[in-house]
Amino acid sequence: MNIFRTIPLLLLITIANTSAQELYTRFFTENTMRVDVYHTGTKGEELITLDEVYREGPWPGSRINLIDTLNLGEYLFIVYDAKTNIQIYSRGYSTIFNEWQTTDDALQGKYHAISETVRFPFPRRAVKLEILRRDKRMVFRHVFDCIIDPNDPTRVNVEKRAADFPVVPIMENGPPREKVDILILGDGYTQEDMEKFREDARHFSAILFDTEPFKDRKEDFNVWTIEVASRESGIDIPDKNIWKNTALGCTYNTFGSARYVLTEKNKELRDIAGAAPYDFITILVNDNRYGGGGIFNLYTTTYTKVDQRGQEWQMDYVYVHEFGHSFGGLGDEYYSSSTGYNDFYQKGIEPWEPNITALLDPDNIKWKSLLTPGIEIPTKWGKAQYDSLENERRKLDRLAEDYYEKREPLLEAARKILNNPDLAGKVGAFEGAGYSSTGLYRPSLDCRMFSLSLKPFDPVCTASIIRMIDFYAR
Repeated sequence: MNIFRTIPLLLLITIANTSAQELYTRFFTENTMRVDVYHTGTKGEELITLDEVYREGPWPGSRINLIDTLNLGEYLFIVYDAKTNIQIYSRGYSTIFNEWQTTDDALQGKYHAISETVRFPFPRRAVKLEILRRDKRMVFRHVFDCIIDPNDPTRVNVEKRAADFPVVPIMENGPPREKVDILILGDGYTQEDMEKFREDARHFSAILFDTEPFKDRKEDFNVWTIEVASRESGIDIPDKNIWKNTALGCTYNTFGSARYVLTEKNKELRDIAGAAPYDFITILVNDNRYGGGGIFNLYTTTYTKVDQRGQEWQMDYVYVHEFGHSFGGLGDEYYSSSTGYNDFYQKGIEPWEPNITALLDPDNIKWKSLLTPGIEIPTKWGKAQYDSLENERRKLDRLAEDYYEKREPLLEAARKILNNPDLAGKVGAFEGAGYSSTGLYRPSLDCRMFSLSLKPFDPVCTASIIRMIDFYAR
C-alpha cells in the first residue's frame, strides 16, 4: 500500500527535512497510549471494534524508528495525525485471532471474540488509528479505523490500572528508549513460589543471552520482571481437567494442542505489564508439561518445571525458540509435529516470515544474499529417510509414561541426518517448513526454529534477529 497516498507534496518535503526526534516531539508526549479492541469473527470473516483507550506511563520505545520498515506480521497498525493525515507511527504484528481462524472450530463456522491491544506514543492531538491485514496475496488491506482524541476525558482512561506487584530489573544497559526492553512475567506462581520465579527469570534470561546473536548484542537489551502472584500454583490443563486460578490465565490445550500455551486474558495481562517499560513480553508458566507459545509482537510463553520424564534443556530450547517467533517474526521451520492449524499458509503464496519460502522464483529467493555459493536449489538433504522416522515418532503418545524412552532412538537417528557434515552451516532451500512437508522451504538443514535441540539460529534467522535489534535499539 502507498502509506503517503493522501499527503500533500509540501508536507512530504517537510517530513523529509525533519529529524525523527523532531517528529516525535511535534506529535507525541512522554506517555504511552494503549488501545484495546475486540477482534471477532470466524473462518473468512472478521470484525474489529474499539473497546477502551488508556494513558499509561512513559513511552519505552524508540523515538527514532517510528515507522515500521520491517514488513513483518499478519497485521499492520498505522497512526495518522488526524489534521494533516501524516503517518506518524506504525508497527506490524500478529494475533491469536488469525491463528484461531485456521482451527477446526472456525472451519465449522463458530464465532470467537478476542481482546487485543496496540500501543504507541501518546499523541498531542487527535489521531486516526487504522488496522490492516494481509490478503491472500500478502497485500495489506483495510480492516478497521477510528479517530481518537487524546484530550477527550470521556474517551481516554487515565486511572492507575497496574497491579501492585514489584517491578524488578535484572539487566539494565541504558534508557528504555535506546534499548530493547524485555519484560518477564510469571503465571501460576503463588507468593510462596516467588523465589522460584526469580530464579527462573534469571535462568531463562541467561539462556537467551548465551545464544547468538543475542549474546553478541546483549548490551542493546534491558530485562525487567514483575513479580506477579497468582492464587494457585500451576496453570490450566484442560485435557486433565485441571483448572487453576492464576493472574494471567495461561492454559495448555490452546487450539486443541496439548503443548500450546497461550492466554486470552489480554486486558489483565496489559494492566499488569503497564507497570514496567517493555517492548516484548515473555511469560514463564509454573508448570511441568512440555509446552509454550510465541506470536509475533504479542508475547512468548514457556514452561519452567520438568517432570520425571523430561529433560531440563528442553525448557531452554522452548524459551529461545518461542522468543524467535515473538521477537524475530520467525516462522516454524518444522513440519512433522501436530498442530491445531488447517492450511496455515496459502499454497502458491510467499509467506511474510523471513525464514520460510514457497520458492516461487528460485533465482530470486528471499535470502539470496546469504545463499552458499553453488548450492543446489532446492537442496537435497535426506528428507525421505527423515520423514519415515518422524512418522514413527508421531505414532507415539506424547503423554504416555514411556514416551521419552520410545522417542529417543528415533530422535537419535534423525539427528544423524540433520548433522550431515556436507551440509552443516550451508544456506540453501531445504524442503519441509511451516507445518508443510512439501511446497515450503527453510534456509538450512537445521536451526533452533526446526529441530528440538539446542542448535543455533541459522544464518537467515540470525540476520532477521539482528535486523530487529537494530530497529528497536535506536
